[in-house]
Amino acid sequence: MENREVVISVRDLEKTLGGLKVLDGISLDIYKGETFVIMGGSGCGKTTFLRHLIGALKPDKGHIYYANKDITSLTSAEIDNFRRKFGMVFQSAALLDSLNVEDNVALPLKEHTKLDDNIIKIIVKMKLALVGLRGFENLMTSELSGGMKKRVGLARAIAMDPELVFYDEPSSGLDPIVTAVIDDLILDLSKKLLITSIVVSHDMNSVFRIADRVAMLHKGKILQIGTRDEIKNSSNPIVQQFIQGKTEGPVDFFKKGDDYLTELVDK
Repeated sequence: MENREVVISVRDLEKTLGGLKVLDGISLDIYKGETFVIMGGSGCGKTTFLRHLIGALKPDKGHIYYANKDITSLTSAEIDNFRRKFGMVFQSAALLDSLNVEDNVALPLKEHTKLDDNIIKIIVKMKLALVGLRGFENLMTSELSGGMKKRVGLARAIAMDPELVFYDEPSSGLDPIVTAVIDDLILDLSKKLLITSIVVSHDMNSVFRIADRVAMLHKGKILQIGTRDEIKNSSNPIVQQFIQGKTEGPVDFFKKGDDYLTELVDK
């Protein structure tokens, strides 16, 4: 694995919000073409970490290198150009209710390219076909199920042939069968389009279905990084408590007072 091309390199990342250290010296590498999952409990820092990876937040200390360029030092305009290289699948799908499926998927193409409308229509049909929704172009978002909305969001994320796709809790709110469908799509698109996928999730079934490697965050630190099997067989009691979903263990989920409330804040 170490001989593979590194697409994102994070070094000594730190971030404090509201007086709380949310990210505490995070360092890791993400390899080209892999599906890398970031997991951890509420308040562990995974959402804040994702926002740093996409350039939505700047760290207090540390660096994030993409293609040997430190994105933490880029201007707003440079960040906008950088974001064209990746797609984003939001937890809520983030579709525009006033637009139909075709227009939602076409948004990044219309905003960032000068392609003819007929070419855009062809691209949209191709992307919808990849997620199993060809022929649904004229449906409004109100006519879609939760799983269909996630798939439309995924089609939009790959509309511009990104090198990376970031997923924020892609299985959130979905039943187990639809979750498995989304997981299969993530794997299928990664292989077909040679995409590097970075997924934030706490759904253990999903994590162990799609991940090449997993990073477990706890209180802003990397607790462990490893393959699916390495994480499953981890000797770390906090990792085992989390993946097994146990209330009893080194992390006390029944603590009273401010400490408990602080841990539940989604950082």
